[in-house]
Amino acid sequence: MRQFQQVVDRVGVLQIDSVNVLARAHLMPAFSRIGAYDTALLDRAAGQAPRRLVETWAHEASFVPPETYRLLGWRQRDYQRQAWGAISEVPLKHSPLVDDIRAIIADRGPVTARQVQEDFEAEHPTTRGEWGWNWTVAKRVLEFLFFTGEVTSAGRNGAFERRYDLTSRVLPPQVLATPEPSREDAIRALTEISARAHGIGTLRSIADYFRIKLDQVAPAVADLAEQGVLREVAVDGWNQGTVWRHRDADLPRRASGRALLSPFDPLVFERRRVEALFGLRYRIEIYVPEAQRVWGYYVLPFLLGESLAALVDLKADRKAGVLRVHAAHRSPGPDTPVASRTAELVEPLAAELHELAGWLGLEEIVVGDRSGLLRGDLAVDLAHAVKAA
Repeated sequence: MRQFQQVVDRVGVLQIDSVNVLARAHLMPAFSRIGAYDTALLDRAAGQAPRRLVETWAHEASFVPPETYRLLGWRQRDYQRQAWGAISEVPLKHSPLVDDIRAIIADRGPVTARQVQEDFEAEHPTTRGEWGWNWTVAKRVLEFLFFTGEVTSAGRNGAFERRYDLTSRVLPPQVLATPEPSREDAIRALTEISARAHGIGTLRSIADYFRIKLDQVAPAVADLAEQGVLREVAVDGWNQGTVWRHRDADLPRRASGRALLSPFDPLVFERRRVEALFGLRYRIEIYVPEAQRVWGYYVLPFLLGESLAALVDLKADRKAGVLRVHAAHRSPGPDTPVASRTAELVEPLAAELHELAGWLGLEEIVVGDRSGLLRGDLAVDLAHAVKAA
């Protein structure tokens, strides 16, 4: 738990996403940084008192420390401008139900959206005809209460459904007792969390971390610079505006780590920063038609030393007990790849894949797409390296 907590303290936010092709998005950042850890640590941190993590809208839907949750009250109150239509329109479309569902949570919480919907199914039946998020009326109201901070998640069940409860029953008492800061103080604190997590970043990347508008973050950056928390630096090749370095940023002589990064990892949140730092134009291609995909469906960058050196399209085939590598490409980004010889790249990548497979409880690694085709310029060599490892 100490090592897991160090990851949380360093990155400050773990994005949640429903895609479970490989592993849940919020589980991967800790694996990328400390290796094969027990995911029950995260479940315990978010599902048992005193909680070390709570859910809210931060970068997107995210886990954050309880202290950070208190910094987002201004966003919760400003739901009409901060939330999208399905949530912001709830008080107008479903006003009578808000009080009813609020009372259900107070009386019976923690409850899932499915359990709450049972009380309203006769009057507001579940529909299946809409594209996208086909939310029931109960889910819409619960997500409104969740966004506005009246309720939060008391943990997730086995189907990964939120168990909604009153925020006052979830946040640790000492956090509830802390006065909520002003909007300006809260944004300054969020800005520092973002800047510390980045090490170095532009105004745009710092603002994107908690999805705050640039004109709100700019004064906070100026205040932090005046206090000596941030310092303006020059970075060769960056032409995206002023770059800021947090005073606590490490300055290692060399980078020697390796890590597979989820598409939702904080390191690659802001794609322009990825392109500026690593020379890689990286996009997630889940919603791209298969024939138009460049790298694959669920593609993870492989960080090796100072480079995002490879891109691998991975899938956990849990039924077969296999980690499938549908494609493996050398990254087109790095100008001076850390691995000039293919073996210097595929051997550590194969080792990382074996660690990932073990963490996921998968017994075998298979390189090749569903038809057995080896896709990508690294696939053949990676297949040999996987067998050798």
